[in-house]
Amino acid sequence: MENHSHHKHDEALKILKTARGQIDGIIRMIEDGRYCIDISTQLLAVISLLKKANTSVVNRHIETCVREAAKTGEVDEKIKELETLMKYIEKSL
Repeated sequence: MENHSHHKHDEALKILKTARGQIDGIIRMIEDGRYCIDISTQLLAVISLLKKANTSVVNRHIETCVREAAKTGEVDEKIKELETLMKYIEKSL
């Protein structure tokens, strides 16, 4: 898969930095012996952010693939690439 510049992933970077801050907060919660349900709630919020970041990255990749396929005419190759990506995503759900 091609390496595209990171500026196309600004949204994902912003989300991941937010998640990183929340993870630091969760670590402090655990170290401070906070209530398990509060910790779990924060963990679920981070999981949601990670899924959102992944969706952003995948959507950007799909947009890039479609543009590239239209430009180069390599539609079959791009469809196979997207099918591989979708199989990986399905396994991770």
